[in-house]
Amino acid sequence: MSLNRRQFLAAFGSAIGATGLSLTGCSLLPAKADSLKGREYVGASMHNDGSFAVHSLNSDGTPLWQTAVEARCHGGCFRPHTTQVLMFERRPGWWFHVFDNRSGKRLAHIKANDGEHFYGHGVFSPDGRYLYATANRYERGNGIIAVYDAKARYARVNTLDLNGIGPHELHLHPDGQTLVIALGGIKTHPDYDRIKINLESMAPALMLVDRTSGEIRARFSPSHHQLSCRHLDVTPQGHIYAGYQYQGPSDQAPPLIARYRNGQFDEIGFTNDVQPRLANYIASVCAHPQNDLVAVTAPRGGRALIFEGATGRILRNEAITDGAGVGALAGGDFLITTGQGKLIRMSTGKPAQELATLPLHWDNHLV
Repeated sequence: MSLNRRQFLAAFGSAIGATGLSLTGCSLLPAKADSLKGREYVGASMHNDGSFAVHSLNSDGTPLWQTAVEARCHGGCFRPHTTQVLMFERRPGWWFHVFDNRSGKRLAHIKANDGEHFYGHGVFSPDGRYLYATANRYERGNGIIAVYDAKARYARVNTLDLNGIGPHELHLHPDGQTLVIALGGIKTHPDYDRIKINLESMAPALMLVDRTSGEIRARFSPSHHQLSCRHLDVTPQGHIYAGYQYQGPSDQAPPLIARYRNGQFDEIGFTNDVQPRLANYIASVCAHPQNDLVAVTAPRGGRALIFEGATGRILRNEAITDGAGVGALAGGDFLITTGQGKLIRMSTGKPAQELATLPLHWDNHLV
């Protein structure tokens, strides 16, 4: 199902009206800004000996706990109203892990259904009961959202079919009902490692899906079919920013940022002195909840950017080797992890500040 802008706005407005919610109030979900002060961050890593772990740290880079895991992890999410944090194994991920964020103790270890694997990301319903995880039914390449009931020890209770391939990162819209999903469009199979099978027929999209009914409310296509939509973030106002990873010729430099804002989907292309230096790959996207700033990392290009959401104007352009995860810091700055184990504070007003270097290699995301 594909909607044009007017059809989407009408359908979305009707759905919001039917539930009695307001897009402007965003009152169903707690504002992320409220939880920034003194918050903790969680990320996955690989150690120099090849072992893997999940780490918790505070905003100045001080480690809080570390728990060993069996395989490389990728992204994750906190469970609302609890002390639980989840981390998903990197694609093809066969398990996700549930930790106590106070101690790092692993509470549960949940395997994907037979014939499926995870893509490394998940998000909870506002009450913390239902987990929505991007997954792949890999024999046919069907992208799905696997739904789990956390109150029933994470029993699998539902499946939402996305009519597409390769869903990756997802977030919950502030309306509390709509899943915002980056559909990568790339077909893979665990028997063939990470080989991309369908580059000529890719169909990536930014999707909006009702988390209860599975209705696809909107599907926005990138300007080129090889712009794989992989990572995204959503502001408390409902603005959406997504990062692409271009699968076409390396001598081309298409836009790598998609934006859905005020009922309009478009793409942000940076100037000719910046765009090619991103090396056609965005790893992480973070829209700050306290201002109109968005930070992205481009590890293959060795860059990290902060730009203004409304205009796309770059406010900071830093050379950061192998930038990985990005998290929002209280006061308006960003915390960046790197593949070299660095923790970096990045802001618009002054050069990036290295907070710490740990003997490990951070993965792409910071929860």
